[in-house]
Amino acid sequence: MAEIDLCPCGSGKSYAECCEAVIKGTRLAASPEELMRSRYTAYAKHEIKWLKDSLEASQRSDFDEPSVEAWSRESEWLGIEIKQTKTEESKNIGWVEFIARFKQGNITRNHHELGEFHKVGGAWYFYDGRGVKQETVKKATPDVGRNDPCPCGSGLKYKKCCGK
Repeated sequence: MAEIDLCPCGSGKSYAECCEAVIKGTRLAASPEELMRSRYTAYAKHEIKWLKDSLEASQRSDFDEPSVEAWSRESEWLGIEIKQTKTEESKNIGWVEFIARFKQGNITRNHHELGEFHKVGGAWYFYDGRGVKQETVKKATPDVGRNDPCPCGSGLKYKKCCGK
């Protein structure tokens, strides 16, 4: 039995049933999220032409095809996680926050971005993206020094009680 070629976008569908038609231009992406998934898949499948064609026309002059192709081929694509999407159909604009995981050499990386998409002539295009900063982890409790009273209420110094 032939092995199913699962789509790299993580939909669980085969590539032929999912992103292939969008990448090959036989079907328009129905939403900014679907376009983003097809762009991730294009990196994984080395479909560099689609990466350029899916850019809004005003953004194509900066597209560095040799660099994009090198990045695509030198990376192992591990998956995409869509964090959130928002679409304002009346304004023909949408946003997709995502994390693309890939491996370069022995290093696994997470690319966390908020992508902006514009609908032009009935088709969605990627306009621009900006990195999303990781949130600072805030402690729920104050720091306890070694010589401070133990917060458990024992009356002992922290270093002699729970800080052992």
